Amino acid sequence: MLRTLLLSAPLVVAASLAHAVDAPPAMKAFVDSEVMGWAQDAQVIDAINAQNTQTAGASAAQIEEWDTQWRGEVGADSQPLISDVMGRPLSVFLGEQVAASGGRITEIFVMDAMGLNVAASDVTSDYWQGDEDKHAKTYGVGAGAVFVDEVEFDESTQSYQGQVSVALTDPATGEVIGAMTIGLNAEAFF
Repeated sequence: MLRTLLLSAPLVVAASLAHAVDAPPAMKAFVDSEVMGWAQDAQVIDAINAQNTQTAGASAAQIEEWDTQWRGEVGADSQPLISDVMGRPLSVFLGEQVAASGGRITEIFVMDAMGLNVAASDVTSDYWQGDEDKHAKTYGVGAGAVFVDEVEFDESTQSYQGQVSVALTDPATGEVIGAMTIGLNAEAFF
């Protein structure tokens, strides 16, 4: 019996690895079919355009100051910047999309042209995503850009998660105005 279990163990590992390899295409397909329909919703586009107007001339020092403020507010009693972002109607809408996903979506956040959070379903660890692939490989690439990050084990949720990030374009102008990251429970796609 033990010999049978030991001999079958490599098959189980190989099957698990095969599923892991298939997860990113399945996650991208889910985003294409279930998310992109509302990702171009007027409230998403309008919120990004409004924030782009506010942050257009921000210096690197100002962005660093905002990011430092956000990081300092995570877990603190006073959270003015986090409360502002999390209190926006778009953040509420993103939270509703997470809740309606049946456990497939773990988080969603929308970024402006600078890579700053416009709205989020959950508090992110930082405010500025502009120095990360989720922004650089989407907004930085242009219209239609999609970046599927590696599936990793998330200690906080004790589950495998992946992120699919997409460039967001204003349908009225055709210009890329920001990006969105969708965190996915990879186990739901195996």
